Amino acid sequence: MKLAKTYTFLKKDLSLIEKTLEETVYAEQPVLHDASTQLLKAGGKRLRPVFALLASKFGDYQLDKIKNVASSLELIHMASLVHDDVIDDSDLRRGKPTVKAKWDDQVAMLTGDYIFAKALQQFTEIDDPRAHQILSKTMIELTVGEIEQIKDKYNLDQNLKIYLRRIKRKTALLISSSCQLGAIVARTDRTTEKALFKYGYYMGMSYQIIDDILDFTASEKELGKPAGSDLVQGNITLPVLYALENEEIRSDLKKAFSKPNEVTQADLQPIITKIAESSAIEKARKVSDRYLQKAYHSLHLLPENQAKEALANIANYIGNRKI
Repeated sequence: MKLAKTYTFLKKDLSLIEKTLEETVYAEQPVLHDASTQLLKAGGKRLRPVFALLASKFGDYQLDKIKNVASSLELIHMASLVHDDVIDDSDLRRGKPTVKAKWDDQVAMLTGDYIFAKALQQFTEIDDPRAHQILSKTMIELTVGEIEQIKDKYNLDQNLKIYLRRIKRKTALLISSSCQLGAIVARTDRTTEKALFKYGYYMGMSYQIIDDILDFTASEKELGKPAGSDLVQGNITLPVLYALENEEIRSDLKKAFSKPNEVTQADLQPIITKIAESSAIEKARKVSDRYLQKAYHSLHLLPENQAKEALANIANYIGNRKI
């Protein structure tokens, strides 16, 4: 089953959000407009808007309000991707040239800043101080996560705790906030809001771990970039952490990382293959599965409706996705 089929009843609402995104990123400055539009048209799963919409279905669902939350969250995600591509020196995303590849680092950074600003402008439509506090805290944590990732690049002396804290900040909190903000805008009760927040957090953790696994197990065509790109950029993900328990892999990687600025895809390809074929992949998948089970458990506290079924189906899809 394709992901979109798990929430077909949101199709019309998601079309409106897509239109809102297009209108929001419009800029009179040609380069800024072209760069922002290119990023938007590159596609994506639009998971954060989906989670916000589904969470709102547990309360007073008003599309004119929730669309502002949903579009703001997607814009924040998009902006972070533009900045990520500069930090990681990535030329491809989803098989298409990144903003920094088509223009340059400066244009990319300013485009990211512009999209962040537009996200905040969009969110001013929400008249709830608590919602603004949650979004602000999420953005702060997202930034800290990015800094931590830069600091830990090419560092083989990491542990599980460091990795989990990093992906919490970089990925999970924006997804959990999507669920929580959707609940707040719909004025659900606090028990429902808390359950949705937990679901989003556990889903975000599982999602990122699966992403890190796919970086080794999926093909270049499926990824839209060479397999093992994260490792080439010096990012130590969960499969790598487990693979480092193998002394041969640790020794090979330490040698390759001795000159981090010179490491290439070709240099690391034998190590990437070893990791993909090692037990590290299954170990990482088990960690993802544990978070997934916690996400399912969080749903037990929610009333039965179409949105709850969709959230369960999304969890099932993400836990078994191949790309």
